[in-house]
Amino acid sequence: MPHDPSHRRALILMVIAPLLWSIAGVVTRNLSPELLTYGRFEITFWRSAFAAIFVGGYLLIVRRDFVGALVRSGAAGLLSGFMWATMFVCFMLALTLTSTANTLIVLAVAPLITAILARAVLSTPIALRTWLAIAIAMAGIVWMFAGGLRVESPMSLFGMLIAFGAPLASAINVVLLKKRGHAVDLIPAVFLGGVISALLMLPFAMPFVATPRDLLLLTVLGFFQLGLPCMLLVIAARHLSATELALLALLEVLLGPLWAWIGAGEIPAATTVFGGALVLGALALNELAAAGGRGMARARAG
Repeated sequence: MPHDPSHRRALILMVIAPLLWSIAGVVTRNLSPELLTYGRFEITFWRSAFAAIFVGGYLLIVRRDFVGALVRSGAAGLLSGFMWATMFVCFMLALTLTSTANTLIVLAVAPLITAILARAVLSTPIALRTWLAIAIAMAGIVWMFAGGLRVESPMSLFGMLIAFGAPLASAINVVLLKKRGHAVDLIPAVFLGGVISALLMLPFAMPFVATPRDLLLLTVLGFFQLGLPCMLLVIAARHLSATELALLALLEVLLGPLWAWIGAGEIPAATTVFGGALVLGALALNELAAAGGRGMARARAG
């Protein structure tokens, strides 16, 4: 079957990115009890700061064009940076106000919002199979976490509203990457997102309680769970559609329980396994159908 090497590489990057995002839970479990109890804002601060250091180091040492890259990213880079910061902050704030299950179920609407926004802004036609994949994936995530879905107080509901900022910002960011990412390098936006998020969290993060071991783990989170995978998404966005990016990002939700099983011995419930299989099936079928469509289009063109 004919294939597009650029598209294949982008798909690989969009599997690696959620794989790295998904290690957050298992790494966070190894932070000190004091930091986990009193330092959620501090965790977000250090994670964002280390992500900014990682991406800034890449621009400075590998690209050797730190200032130029930031300047050339322009207004699009600044807007994308604010969207990254919104995602970084809203996710952590939501976890402090409501349950993990509530937060993840809210995040499941990201592909739907992305598809609607891409249709409105980019005039991108969304295939019926993609709408179906979005619906199945959302249903699968609800199935995975429905047992933990509880709105026990107004504060919990407020936390879910805060969580909604993450998929909304993600959708805006993905559409921006598709609209401007070919003309402007938006990797510097990830650096800006880390800086903005860290500055927003700094007043709430003090006094710091992280131990040296905590800082080592937070460095791992900042470098390899946040900075690197976000850069990979920016690169992949040049060759994948907005809805593909949003759907493949849901792999993070599937892989999180897997890491918890491997790293912490937490055996997933049957609903988690079945819901995860539903999501994975939706993603696989969507990509296979898309690949078939691209192959037929190239055959006709040839």
